[in-house]
Amino acid sequence: MGDLNRIAYLTGEYPRATDTFIQREVAALRDLGHHVETCSIRQTGVEHLVGEEQRTEAARTFYVLKAAKAPLHLLKCHWNFLRENPSRYFKSLKLALQTNPGGPKSTFYQLFYFAEAAVLGDYLRRQNITHLHNHIAKSSCSVAMLMSEMTGIPYSFTLHGPDIFFAPDHWRLDKKIEKASFVACISHFCRSQAMSFSNPAHWNKLHIVHCAIDPDRYDDASNKGGKRLLFVGRLAAVKGLPILLNAMADQPDLSLTVIGDGPDRAALEQQSADLGLASRVTFAGYKSQSEVATALTEHDIFVLPSFAEGVPVVLMEAMAAARPVITTQIAGIPELVTHEASGILIPPGDETALKTALKSLADNPEKQVQMGQTGRAKVVAEFNLNHEPAWLSQLLTGYANDTPPQSIRPPEASK
Repeated sequence: MGDLNRIAYLTGEYPRATDTFIQREVAALRDLGHHVETCSIRQTGVEHLVGEEQRTEAARTFYVLKAAKAPLHLLKCHWNFLRENPSRYFKSLKLALQTNPGGPKSTFYQLFYFAEAAVLGDYLRRQNITHLHNHIAKSSCSVAMLMSEMTGIPYSFTLHGPDIFFAPDHWRLDKKIEKASFVACISHFCRSQAMSFSNPAHWNKLHIVHCAIDPDRYDDASNKGGKRLLFVGRLAAVKGLPILLNAMADQPDLSLTVIGDGPDRAALEQQSADLGLASRVTFAGYKSQSEVATALTEHDIFVLPSFAEGVPVVLMEAMAAARPVITTQIAGIPELVTHEASGILIPPGDETALKTALKSLADNPEKQVQMGQTGRAKVVAEFNLNHEPAWLSQLLTGYANDTPPQSIRPPEASK
């Protein structure tokens, strides 16, 4: 494959404690023979560097904004691209203005993305990168698209949702899909949303690449069933934690550990105290990948009552650990969790349904064990780190060689 092996990854902030699946994907692609440079728009806060994996990745990551803050370097990057190919340079500037959602503030941001694009392009050129892959598809993907227009380095991106689907016009999802070599959608639901906001001429390059985990990490995760609940996620309104705390209030035999942090932590701790749950609810803050894996083995039921999601990786981890899950029937989650087989799906925001689900599982250890085994089998078969990065690698290589795969999923996954 030669230089086709030299790719780069870009996100808005890398590495984050909440996006460990990206770090695993990068590591898997490196194991497959790709040289992967990691790039991030912003530097990660120290609160996200919770393990050796994060600290190592942070040390080797190129930070675009940090480099762009050096005025002479910024001007040099732009001058070099303008001098080398004025046509491409001004096409990139035109694209930045064309994809402006409107208003002075948005115009400023578009020009800022354009400024960052030259800095990113300069770094990728110096590293002999032949392809850039973006995760999340919002502002960092805007930088990727403008960089590609300016330099000719192709880009692709992984589309997650759900928030980008609330404002597809603002983020010009249509144009990003049009300009990308291909798009890796994390679920059929995600792909259908991309189809809704793009020209049918580009639907053939919308593939499904599942986020994935290493199920071998949980080989020894036996489950006898019990009443210890676990939540892992960002402490923000969208995750539905207030509903979970309310649902626990009149079930005194349940305990809960909350792993994660975020803007609503203080309010949630206060709610927990007001409900008399302080002795039964532990707010543990961010934890490393290995610490989350250990926590899964120490708890019995995983609960994620979110109002909006893509396909949460933490649900995959819980299922790989043979834990039954209680979560909401939204977006791509039903593609992972089968109701009454590997978990219980409830309507989002329905406190009564959540109470019923908690009681149903907590009082039935045998059901917990059976659901856990079914869930682990699902993850091993369809959300496995041994399979999904290889499929992404096929897409990267196929599009680079002008022989892209014609299937939405790898052929073996359709059998």
